[in-house]
Formats: sequence, C-alpha cells, structure tokens
Amino acid sequence: MAGNLESKISNICVKILRNSSLLRANFALILNISSLNLSRPQLIEMPLKQNEARGPLAGKVWLNLGFRPFFLGAAVFAVISVIVWTLVYTLSFPLPIVSISPFQWHAHEMIYGYGLAVIAGFLLTAVRNWTGMQTLYGLPLLGLFCFWAAARVFMLFGTAFIFPAALFDLLFITMLIAAVVFPICRTGGWRQIGIVSKLVLLGAGSVVFYLGCFGYLQSGVYWGVYGGLYLVIGLILTMGRRTIPFFIEKGVGYPVTLFNSKWIDVSSLLLFFALFVFELFVEDKTIVPFLSAALFVVNLVRLAGWHTPGLWKKPLLWSLYVAYGFVVAGFLLLALSGFAGVSKFIAVHSFAYGGMGLITLSMMARVSLGHTARDIHKPPPGVLYSIIALSSGALFRILFPLAFPEYYVTWVVLSQFLWIAAFAILAIILFPMLTTPRTDGRFG
Repeated sequence: MAGNLESKISNICVKILRNSSLLRANFALILNISSLNLSRPQLIEMPLKQNEARGPLAGKVWLNLGFRPFFLGAAVFAVISVIVWTLVYTLSFPLPIVSISPFQWHAHEMIYGYGLAVIAGFLLTAVRNWTGMQTLYGLPLLGLFCFWAAARVFMLFGTAFIFPAALFDLLFITMLIAAVVFPICRTGGWRQIGIVSKLVLLGAGSVVFYLGCFGYLQSGVYWGVYGGLYLVIGLILTMGRRTIPFFIEKGVGYPVTLFNSKWIDVSSLLLFFALFVFELFVEDKTIVPFLSAALFVVNLVRLAGWHTPGLWKKPLLWSLYVAYGFVVAGFLLLALSGFAGVSKFIAVHSFAYGGMGLITLSMMARVSLGHTARDIHKPPPGVLYSIIALSSGALFRILFPLAFPEYYVTWVVLSQFLWIAAFAILAIILFPMLTTPRTDGRFG
C-alpha cells in the first residue's frame, strides 16, 4: 500500500512540476537569462520600503527576504524532527525506515533538513548585502521554501516516501544554488567562491545520499551524511573566521583588536581539506587522529586570539564563541577516538549539537534582530534562555557520557529535551519578528 501511495504522490509531483507557473516564476527570477550580461552587471533594484515591493505575494512580510521563512521553518523543524527522533530512540516508535539506519535518517534530517534551511536563510540574506542585488522574495521565495518543506514532511515518515522526498530535496538545493550563484556571478563577487563551492558540494552530498538510499552507490549514504557534516563544519570555520572576531570587536563596547594570523588561516584550511579527504575517501584512517589533533591546536590558538573579557556580557557574542569552542573540542575528541578509544559519536555530536546547533541558533537570533531593525545587543530574555538550554544540552550530550558512561541513555534523552526546549523558545521569539515589518519601515 505504501508503495502504491508513493507512486501516486510521485506522479502528482511530476505533473505539478511540469505545469507549475510557480516553478516557472522561480526560474525566471533566478536565472533571468534574457538579460544576463556578466560583462556589464545590471543590479536588480532593491525595494527600500515595504510598500515599494512589487510582484506576486510581495506584500507578505514573511516572504520579504530569505531569513524570514527559512529561519522560522528551521526552528520549528528542529523541534518536530527531534521529537520524532526521541520517540524512535527512547520508545522504539515504529518509523518505517529501510535501506538506511534510523541514525542515518536522523543525521540526514539534521544536516540537510535543519542545517541547510539555516544556510539558505543566511545566504539569501547575506548575498543581498554582498552584491547589492535583490535575492528571492515573494512568490519565488515561497516556491523555494515549499520545496524544502515538502521534502521535510515526506522524510518525517521515514523512508516510506523517499522518492518524492528526494525529488523535492534536489529541486530545493538546485534552485538555492542558482539563487546564490547568479547574483555573485553577475557582480563579480569571486571572494565568495569558497562559500559557494561548499554549497555546491552540499548539493552533491544530497544527491550521493539518495543514490545510496536507492542502492545505486554502495557508500553513498555514508558519504552523504559525513560529507554533509564536514561541509557544514567547513562553512562554520570559514564564516566563523570572518564574522566572530568582527562581531566581538564591534560588540564589546570598548576598543579591542583581536589576534588573527595568516598562517592559522592557511593551516586550518589545508588541514581541514586533508581531514575531509582522508575521513571520507581513504580506507586507512591512521592519519585522521593526527590531522584532527593538528586542527585542534590550530583552532584553539585561533579561539584564544579572539578572547576578550567583554564578550561574556553579551549573550549573542559568547554563544558564538562557545559554539566555535565546541567545534574545536570536536577535533580533540575525534583525535581521541583514534588515540584513546573515545566514541566517535561523541566527537560527531560536539561538531553537530554543540557546534552547528549553537552557532545556527545564535546566528538566527542575531540576523533576525538585526534585519528587522532591532537591537542585537539587547535581545529578548528568551534568547538567553534558549542559548543556555542548548549549551546545557550540549554538555549533557558530550561531556557527561565521557564522565558517566553508565548513564549514557539518560544523558542523550536530557540533551534531546533541552534541544526541543531551546528551539521551541526560539521559534516563539522569532515568530512575531519574522512575520511583521521591520521596525524602521524598510523592506527586508
């Protein structure tokens, strides 16, 4: 019965995609092929005020800019998906999952579901600032968001509807890449090529994952999950280097110049690339602990250079700092998994729960405040509560299993509940911000 239902849904999806004016509207705005002239960039004029926006659904505030629907969707999905995972993990809820393990299903949804939604919202907003070109809004943005949301709904049923989930996921990542790459290419923003390349590789990782699910690629699921995780960590290392010291210098309230070094930047980049290759594609993992240890040292020096006492007075500064610290700890734990037999899953969750989870929560709060013309230095109290809840959950998921392994399941369940609480609080806080106009009346 599930197979017949999946077939019917798949046929409906194909018909919709063939005839949908929504799809044509998305591609028309993203590609705009008839006016493409890379030698003479013509910037798309950005609406300055809310009432200046034009086009279908342009008056819907929550579709003004990419961060609005995707941050809200990511926060809600972070709650729903982990509730489902908690039921599966603790109560053996019979979620129909075949061809992959429940752990791989959970990892995929955290990386390509939650994580990629945050990346989409961030990049669609940041590219607008980097290039001066208006990114998707109104009907095209709704189309992109619906592709992401449809894939997530299908994946909440395990792998019962894996084909339509794959279809919508690949449509989403393809259109997202186009929406990000197009304005960068038109304005010659080649400085962003590193970020764009990671986004393209995430798209490839999604393809590889589904090929593995369908049995066409033997190591596809492993490459898709771990490749996706390391690509997200690579984005955190890249964007963290750009933004965290800048935010700290501008936000502590006193003059300070933080330490950064070219040799640290180059060393971190080369070592991480080597780790990515050896961890994913080389069968002999002997060198992986040494690369991880080197990355720990290099990034610990970097993190120490970013410290100044004033950051601990600002929740949206210390949360970014601590999140980067969890990534650094992840490299140490990965090294110890080879040298001392520490569970690799502890290292993975230091990267994913502590690093990716906390830095994305903090960036969603910060970007939402800033791009709705609110004071990023005076966030609502709930932002601090959500940060504390998630930071505590990371400790339960990473530190406590190392200290008291006999209570492992207890620590995991506590961390799940704290994750759910943190993102539920964040969703409640973000909803009025993301669904109402900017406080200064500008469009965005």
